Amino acid sequence: MIEYIIIGLLVIVILLLIILLVRKNNNIELIDRISNLEKNTTKDLGDFRYLIDKGIQEDFEKLILSVDKKLDYIDNKVNERLDINLEKTNKTFTNVLERLSKIDEAQKKIDTLGTDIINLQSVLTDKKTRGIFGEVNLNIILKNIFGEKNDKVYQIQYTLPNGNICDAILFAPEPLGTIAIDSKFPLENFEMMTNKNLSKTERAMAEKAFKSDVKKHIDAISSKYIINGVTSNQAIMFLPAEAIFAEINAYHHDILSYAYSKNVWITSPTTLMSTLTIISMIIKDMARDKYAKVIHNELNKLGIEFGRYKERWDKLSRSLETVNKDVLSIHTTTDKITKRFDEISNVEIKDNLIEYDNRD
Repeated sequence: MIEYIIIGLLVIVILLLIILLVRKNNNIELIDRISNLEKNTTKDLGDFRYLIDKGIQEDFEKLILSVDKKLDYIDNKVNERLDINLEKTNKTFTNVLERLSKIDEAQKKIDTLGTDIINLQSVLTDKKTRGIFGEVNLNIILKNIFGEKNDKVYQIQYTLPNGNICDAILFAPEPLGTIAIDSKFPLENFEMMTNKNLSKTERAMAEKAFKSDVKKHIDAISSKYIINGVTSNQAIMFLPAEAIFAEINAYHHDILSYAYSKNVWITSPTTLMSTLTIISMIIKDMARDKYAKVIHNELNKLGIEFGRYKERWDKLSRSLETVNKDVLSIHTTTDKITKRFDEISNVEIKDNLIEYDNRD
């Protein structure tokens, strides 16, 4: 646009010059010159316009080429980023599907577990089955803490001198001594006592019955499994259900006081494992101390024997030194004798005279 304005201005200037020249010199030669000048100017202007158009066209083509390259680069980058994002999306989707499948499996296991719990509850309604369940749990805990068939530390179904059979006996070190363990599982009244669907009266009656059941178990353990001079003055009542143990410790301190008065410890699976673990550590420490004393005594004996060995070695060393001196003396005498024999062998007999080549 600027170029066209410049051209217009040049044309106007030339025309003005022509007018001025025509007025000043009104002759044919001047008019011819002006006409030639006009033609040349028109031609130059046309060439100038052609060059400008050509330059603009080339610049425009270069701009289009550069824009195309930029667009191709941007397109490639966008496609590359889309491919990467699509790959990440596929991976995320695959992980989500895997997690969903795991959640489905977990849900199936939870459903199965719920069925098993219902079955377990139906099994535990029988007193004999509950007793077996408690004994099995007790046996598993003892095996986990002390190892299987460790008769020196514990025994299962042990018969006491009074003829009573406890579920387990623990041969703990002094001052604990021999401790009887018996499993009890008061479940019926506990379930009624904690059932929110029952009335308060029914739950209160179940609570009294529950306390009575637990105290009866405490009395039985105290009278059967604590024997003066045979066992410790304490015994353990094992409750295989954490919920019952938590209920007693949280809301029934009178039961705990009663058990304390009867020298009976009430334990759950967790607390029994903690207690037995402490006893196991005490037993190991005592065994370690015992072996340490044995090692110390053996080291003292070894020190005495080593002293004797050193004394005898000193005697032998002195004897060897004496023998060494005697050997050196014999060696010197042997050298002298050898020299004498050499002198004798070198004797020359001349004119019935004995001459010695060498004399001392």
